[in-house]
Amino acid sequence: MSYDYDSLLKRAREKIPERTSEGERFQLPEASIIHEGRTTIIRNFAEIAAAMRRDKAHLLKFLLKELGTSGDMDDTRVIFQGVVPERQINEKIKVYLERYVLCGVCGRPDTELVKEGRITMLRCHACGAILPVKTEI
Repeated sequence: MSYDYDSLLKRAREKIPERTSEGERFQLPEASIIHEGRTTIIRNFAEIAAAMRRDKAHLLKFLLKELGTSGDMDDTRVIFQGVVPERQINEKIKVYLERYVLCGVCGRPDTELVKEGRITMLRCHACGAILPVKTEI
């Protein structure tokens, strides 16, 4: 059985799905937050840190400083002292994402934090940019 190029191309196009992806490839999970008494708990903290490919301790330190509260980390969750609004927590996670995860040149999340001397740098694996990061933590 002999196939010509056009018939093979037509057959291949029929097998391709209409839309291969929904939106962006990087999806940050929404924080699952509950309030118990005078504490606030982020139940999926480890999942958020893993999605950003960052150290949980670094993210926690940033959130504690930005929210002005104290807290502890369990295996997969974080417990903040005091009632912190969900909107405020999600806003601070997005600030962390923009400052410490997304590349300032191409906007992709394919980055890593590297220490060069006393300066923390954000190295992008997608475009090759190396940018200094403000270390206010």
